[in-house]
Amino acid sequence: MLERLARFSVRHRWIVIGVWVALLVVINGVAGAVGPDWRTDFTLPDGEAKQVQELLEESNPDRAGFSSTIVVSAEQGVDDAEVQAALEQIYAKAAEQDGVSVTSPYVAEQQVNDERTIAFAQLDVADRPFEELADIGTEIRDFGDALDLPDGMVVEYGGDLFSEFELPESEVYGVLAAVVVLIIAFGSVLAMGLSIGIALFGLGAATAIVTGLSNAVSMPDFTIPMVAMIGLGVGIDYALFIVTRYRESLHSGQSVEEAVVEALDTSGRAVIFAGTTVIISLLGLTLMGLAFVSGVAIASALGVLVMVLASLTLLPALLGWVGTRIDNTSRAALIAIGIMVVAVFIGVAFSVPATILVGLVIALGLFIASFFLRGLNLRQLIPHRAERPQDQRFWYRWSRVVQHHPWRSVVGAAAVLLVLAIPLLSMRLGFGDYGNLPESQTARRAYDLLADGFGPGTNGPIFVTVEGDTASDPAAMAAFGDEIGADDGVSFVQVVDPPPSDQLGLVIVYPTTSPQDAATDELVDRLRGEIIPATGVDAAVGGATAGSSDFSAYLGDRMPLLIGVVLLLSFILLMAVFRSLLVPLKAVVMNLLSVGSAYGILVAVFQWGWLSDIIGIDRTGPIDAWIPMFLFAIVFGLSMDYEVFLLSRIKEQYDRSVRRGAPDNGTAVADGLAITARVITAAAIIMFCVFGAFALGDERSLKMFGLGLAMAVLIDATVVRMVLVPATMELLGDRNWWLPGWLDKILPKIDVEGHKHERDGIAPSQAGPDRDDTREDALTH
Repeated sequence: MLERLARFSVRHRWIVIGVWVALLVVINGVAGAVGPDWRTDFTLPDGEAKQVQELLEESNPDRAGFSSTIVVSAEQGVDDAEVQAALEQIYAKAAEQDGVSVTSPYVAEQQVNDERTIAFAQLDVADRPFEELADIGTEIRDFGDALDLPDGMVVEYGGDLFSEFELPESEVYGVLAAVVVLIIAFGSVLAMGLSIGIALFGLGAATAIVTGLSNAVSMPDFTIPMVAMIGLGVGIDYALFIVTRYRESLHSGQSVEEAVVEALDTSGRAVIFAGTTVIISLLGLTLMGLAFVSGVAIASALGVLVMVLASLTLLPALLGWVGTRIDNTSRAALIAIGIMVVAVFIGVAFSVPATILVGLVIALGLFIASFFLRGLNLRQLIPHRAERPQDQRFWYRWSRVVQHHPWRSVVGAAAVLLVLAIPLLSMRLGFGDYGNLPESQTARRAYDLLADGFGPGTNGPIFVTVEGDTASDPAAMAAFGDEIGADDGVSFVQVVDPPPSDQLGLVIVYPTTSPQDAATDELVDRLRGEIIPATGVDAAVGGATAGSSDFSAYLGDRMPLLIGVVLLLSFILLMAVFRSLLVPLKAVVMNLLSVGSAYGILVAVFQWGWLSDIIGIDRTGPIDAWIPMFLFAIVFGLSMDYEVFLLSRIKEQYDRSVRRGAPDNGTAVADGLAITARVITAAAIIMFCVFGAFALGDERSLKMFGLGLAMAVLIDATVVRMVLVPATMELLGDRNWWLPGWLDKILPKIDVEGHKHERDGIAPSQAGPDRDDTREDALTH
């Protein structure tokens, strides 16, 4: 099928290109007309915090959603008439908003510090999508900023209403890195342009589809950046592998059409299987049972699917159009690309968009002028480096070194991965608080003011609902509050008066420690397990802080299911593709080691504080609960990409030796590594740059996510792919390709090698040793 698809795409390339362009225009037109409907449906898992939320929704919905604060610092004191007048205006504006209730410090004395220079108003907001919160917060803050405040008075706004979230320009940096890496690695502007062009084209289609789909499926507002990050990575990778195989075929003397056919029938098959593993891994996130996670998973899987389709149809058409010119790079083209890279980097990094336009004009002008200014030799082609024989290339020699010392290599590489993974044993899941934001944001300044005036725990109140007779008895409620306040982990307690209803009382507990502190989670556990049961009061612990603890525990409990299902499905797929039992088992174990190492690095940096200053982290805290599941799904999928591409070439080389009657596993491993190492290394560097750009931002969660992805890719492409794989495959020898007979009969037949051997007039391989455990049968396979 792939052979027919390749020939059709080459022979009817303008039809294929036209269809893709038309689809891109139509899909984006429909998406623009329909518009997005991003919704972050954050639903608490079943538990005590959800019970509290439901009770409050029935009696007082404003307190069942989000908590925020308006914090004031006044040198003249918060009781000053001008200070109070200004604050009352802001509080009135906040109270006008739908679903927002305000508890003023002039009503609740506990919200004023002892020196009466710092005070806060508690804002309780009914549950709603995060996108609506931002609009309300902006209106309140704009009103407050427009007031003429007295000298010595500062107002800051904290909590969910007023937080600012901005993604770094990682996509742009990733594309720039890809341009530079691909040109250095392959010396061809056209080869680089095709790889990046396919990724950008596919991304344009994928984002339009996802935008329209957001009206039917709940997706958070960060879905598109996630799709872009994953889509760009796999799109560039898939196009890169096919283009590389196409160039190899051209260099071996094949025609353009035959080179495209071979590239699609070999590397194209690997793209299908690699894309399938990524999609399986991403869709595994739906097992977490959370609407917003499922939305991101479905959108990201759609993005990968579009990239696979573009690589299998649009790319062959473009290769047929480019033909043998794919290796041609003129001086003008190279200089023009360099100008654009510098211009875009300056424009994005220093927020000077005009630089990009200027760079584009100069680059285009230079390229056009090259056709007329003959004396400058701008049309002269850049010479290519002479390719060394395969057995003289660095990666071939490297593989041989590893294979000559397989036990040392396995033990050494495994020791490195296990040491990096050791911190994983002390991983604590949770959610970071607003004390991690940069000081340029008002939510961080409000956090610091509250911490200075009342202690860090004021930023994360715990809600305790009370039912039964105690709820309607003010004296009993006060006594209950006193018993809770006696705990060393409690700073102060506020009994809400009037209560939410006659049947429901509410106590707000302010811990002594910050919301992300482990001691705060311990306080929640004590309240539920010791303090409240000892009082005999029918009470439940909830609120955002307790909800975060429940949410983290829920995700931690579901992670084994996610990991188990993804590993099982990936193992079965690889077993069917490579007709082997040990190769997929080894791949799964190694990918787990690389993911575990990335987890360990995150714990060491963000939880323990090691080298945290280098990436701008000034406070330690838990690992955000959503990061391990997303990190596993993405990294495992991408790692399997590299595994499929490497093993498919090793398997191809091994089967070729089998057909010659002399199976040679060692040479097959060395040849496969030599052929793919440069491509995999280039792809990994691109991924590292794309993901690493997220660590350059100010937001702690994104730093954590970006660093985890970047380090996992780096570890996988170096320690795993270049050391562990050749060493273990050398130790296993021909047993790499063994599969029990009964299993071979029930597994679907999937040929990852393609039909090149048939075109060469060679009998197809049976893909692996026979199911008898005899050496003779293995050699005939």
